[in-house]
Amino acid sequence: MMRALIVGIAGLALAVVAIEPAGSQSGYDRPGGDYARAAVANGDPAVCASRCEHEARCRAWSFSYPTSSGGPAMCSLKREVGHPVPANCCVSGVRGAGVVEPRLGEVEYSIDRAGGDYRNFETKPDPQGKPCADACQAETRCRAWTYRRPGYGSAAARCYLKGEVKPPRNRPCCISGVLR
Repeated sequence: MMRALIVGIAGLALAVVAIEPAGSQSGYDRPGGDYARAAVANGDPAVCASRCEHEARCRAWSFSYPTSSGGPAMCSLKREVGHPVPANCCVSGVRGAGVVEPRLGEVEYSIDRAGGDYRNFETKPDPQGKPCADACQAETRCRAWTYRRPGYGSAAARCYLKGEVKPPRNRPCCISGVLR
């Protein structure tokens, strides 16, 4: 009897995990189910995750980065957990899940490496900052790069090429990388 109970509880736990994945998802939105929507002045998706944690009725959240037209970063709190939909504008998650940025090789999400710039330029928006990474790879002087997302400081995306590697700082505005 006890063995059957344990097997039943384990099966139920696996079913819940299969239905409701843990963690946040950068590059995904969770449309529908909104009961509150507010601007996030500092543009940090962690603020949205925290708001959900502190609201009893919140089950999930979606954060959208500032728009290139000057619109603010927005946080939507949700009364239900919807299915994630790919969307480069957004980060979403379920209650209890903080913001976990993807780790893709040498790309550092939500990291700014301020200073050490020898050149900067406007670039096309890209959710991975690839045009900036490619520009750094093409120059022998470049040791590191930082891509600033549009809507953080200006309407355009900007690339900063660095002649020296500076310490990483957590900042939602940016994606960085270091050439090894």
